Amino acid sequence: MSDSPRVLLIDDEPDILQLLAITLGRMRILSDTAQSVFEAKQALQDTPYQFCITDMKLPDGSGMDILDYIHEVQPECPAAVLTAHGNMEMAVEALKKGAFDFVSKPIDINKLRELVQAALKLSGQTAPRPSHQDKKLLGVSPSMIELRSQIAKVARSQAPVAIYGESGTGKELVARLIHDASPRGDGPFVPVNCGAIPAELMESELFGYVKGAFTGAHQDKQGLFQLADGGTLFLDEVADLPLNMQVKLLRAIQEKAVRPVGAAQEVPCNVRILTATHKNLVDLVQERKFRQDLYYRLNVIEIRVPPLRERRQDIPDLARHFLKRLSPDRSFSDSALHRLRQYDYPGNVRELENVVERAVALSDNPVIEDDDLDFLSPTANLETKEQDVLRPANLSLDEYLETIEREEITRALDKCQGNKTAAAAYLGISFRALRYKIKKLGLED
Repeated sequence: MSDSPRVLLIDDEPDILQLLAITLGRMRILSDTAQSVFEAKQALQDTPYQFCITDMKLPDGSGMDILDYIHEVQPECPAAVLTAHGNMEMAVEALKKGAFDFVSKPIDINKLRELVQAALKLSGQTAPRPSHQDKKLLGVSPSMIELRSQIAKVARSQAPVAIYGESGTGKELVARLIHDASPRGDGPFVPVNCGAIPAELMESELFGYVKGAFTGAHQDKQGLFQLADGGTLFLDEVADLPLNMQVKLLRAIQEKAVRPVGAAQEVPCNVRILTATHKNLVDLVQERKFRQDLYYRLNVIEIRVPPLRERRQDIPDLARHFLKRLSPDRSFSDSALHRLRQYDYPGNVRELENVVERAVALSDNPVIEDDDLDFLSPTANLETKEQDVLRPANLSLDEYLETIEREEITRALDKCQGNKTAAAAYLGISFRALRYKIKKLGLED
């Protein structure tokens, strides 16, 4: 066993140490033991470890002291903490401190084995795996460099991560990159949009159901938690979860198990939870629309994805990336790239991709020029705040919107010399939708 990994076990209860050592021995893993913070520090000074498990309460300190010391002398060594059953506050605090994961007492041997295997897999990693489908986080701005650094750090943990950012900034991409670079990267990545599932189906979708649980349940069905077992469950727009489901989600996270609808027993689920939202969860907690205990459980590590307007220097690289994918032989002129940098992109990266698609559809030239981007709103003068456009008092809202729609469609048709396909692309709508609006507004020839 000379090449076997070595783990440091820290607890002041000999029985616990013996149980842990026996379990690891059966996994062909070497272990050293310590019964105090002092002994643990001595061991960490003398021996490199691939993993460390420490109790939270020790005679001369706490597991938090161990975590701080490991971060100082062996920062690449993942560490897990042992906590009393039900003491989630302490477990969350340890995760915030950088713990890899936690184990509740009394110790579940199967969960302990899974934890050790995941940690050793992490410590043996030499480089992050490539992300799926050539996905990568582009950008050389300071905020993107910091974001990539954060992703690399949180990927080494099992802690829940809350990803914040405006719509279109790439929150799901960040979640997928965290998963890919983590020990769970070989496992499933299961994304779910909480706002897209009807409230009455939420429980059965997340937790599954057993045959006969309700009308139409003709066979057992696994829920999304079970499908993500061994991997990552990404809960997008988590703020849209109904309050009754928030209670059940909290229990599933704390117990690491789910109860399918109609089942008598819970089913263990080994998943890491990543969440995302464009809403302010703190405000929702204060308004009692989101449970405070669930917020603290999900918000262990917080990542903010910056909007595109805060990293304008990344726009040219992003635009070229999208253009290369859509039309590899074409390019942007310098003036076109300059214009792209001036726009505010309320829809962020997703909108920039749409802008490039429209420019490709509108231009037949090998080089996309500034005037091929005339459909962009006039936000080029960033130092001048736009004046609010007021609706004329003699027009109702519907009449005013119809007037604007008529003007925009007429302008698009003029620019595209009556080509309705090109005009539809210019407006960002389908040809069928444009044809309907032309008829509705009486713009037919």
